[in-house]
Amino acid sequence: MNYSKLVIIIFICALVMYLIRMLPLVFCKGKIKSKFLQSFLEYVPYAVLTSMTIPEIFTCTPNTFACISGFIVAVLLAYLGQGLLTVALSSTVVVFIIGQLAELIKF
Repeated sequence: MNYSKLVIIIFICALVMYLIRMLPLVFCKGKIKSKFLQSFLEYVPYAVLTSMTIPEIFTCTPNTFACISGFIVAVLLAYLGQGLLTVALSSTVVVFIIGQLAELIKF
């Protein structure tokens, strides 16, 4: 692998990430007064995380039933107010167990 090219790519990624985080601080010095904009910006991180996570959930294993089962467990536990670690570990265990059972019975 060409390490100089890798270093350049890492530098460009770091620069882009820095600019994305720095530019709002430069241009928005005062407090945002718009209630709509405040609420919009409050939910952006959740929307981005969800849009990156949901497609991966359903393609994590070849067994679609295991993926859907893990998703249902995660949604149910999150709805019941469990913490992130509990939700993530429980849904991962469910996907693993159902995947192993499916391998045993060739489901």
